[in-house]
Amino acid sequence: MHSNALKINLFMAEKKENRTELSELGEFGLIEHLTKNIKIKRPGTIKGVGDDAAVIDIKDKLVLVSTDLLIEGVHFDMTYTPLKHLGYKAAVANFSDIIAMNGVPTQITVSISVSNRYSLEALEELYNGLLLACEKYNVDLVGGDTTTSLSGLYISVTALGEVEKDKVVYRDTAQKDDLVCVSGDLGGAYMGLMILEREKQAFKADPDMQPDLQGYDYVIERQLKPEARQDILKILAGIDVRPTAMIDISDGLASDIMHICKNSELGCKLYEDKLPVNQDVMKAAMDFNISSATAALNGGEDYELLFTIRQNDFEQIKAIMGITVIGHMCDPSEGVHLVTDKGEQIPLQAQGWDSFRDK
Repeated sequence: MHSNALKINLFMAEKKENRTELSELGEFGLIEHLTKNIKIKRPGTIKGVGDDAAVIDIKDKLVLVSTDLLIEGVHFDMTYTPLKHLGYKAAVANFSDIIAMNGVPTQITVSISVSNRYSLEALEELYNGLLLACEKYNVDLVGGDTTTSLSGLYISVTALGEVEKDKVVYRDTAQKDDLVCVSGDLGGAYMGLMILEREKQAFKADPDMQPDLQGYDYVIERQLKPEARQDILKILAGIDVRPTAMIDISDGLASDIMHICKNSELGCKLYEDKLPVNQDVMKAAMDFNISSATAALNGGEDYELLFTIRQNDFEQIKAIMGITVIGHMCDPSEGVHLVTDKGEQIPLQAQGWDSFRDK
């Protein structure tokens, strides 16, 4: 893996030695134990963990709030998801929502519902991942809640952020003829999930097997340890370019561009040959006999930024590494299409993640 911060032990059950039962601590003892190492970094955090509510001085800026609920067996699979990575990803996914509004994430609250299948040491790993993400993105963990679960693990993260009142960016403000841009590359998280699911099935058939993950480091990391693209906002601010509309790619490029189109009451054309796809993603897609464009359009969980800019801003961004122009907005009567390498126009459909459809 590229990161030394988190070590993956895939397909390994939790060791039973040195196990502390949660009943030994009780709810408040557990809260105290998990939060004792939290350090406040932001000057606006007046009160963090330890009261009925966090107190945050917002001054003259806008406060941004985003919440995600993650459920074991629906959003994550403990067969191949290390708890430390799970905590990191849960935090980063919410940071990405704040960043997609052109904001800066500042605080999070974390609530968990957990069954007695999990020990104190397991939850320590989860919180180690959460705190690692908070440390990297300079975010304070300021509160939350804990309760019991009859089965599995539930994680609810609420992220707070701030943005200058004249710099906030929404989904519904794209304009006709705006260019459609994306950060980074697409499809990696989806291909990482495909590989992990493949190895899970092999593991179920033979628990003594060792997962065959060699050569897939990049796509597996994209699935298990994504990053929010705060760096892109800094780059855009540095060249005085503000997106006209923006969203993060959590549900898949096709689904998320359709959010912008619907909210802005516009159509768009994306070009297949412009989609940024990493070589490792192409290789993995070939292994599964699917097109890399399918992975890029429908995969989800890349947490890259999808945004529109004025055509006049093209000169400023055209030479920037990590930003790719993939299409343009158009009249709503023209619909939402992918233009293939052969010039064919294929209507885009929202085939990414849908928690009420994908089971």
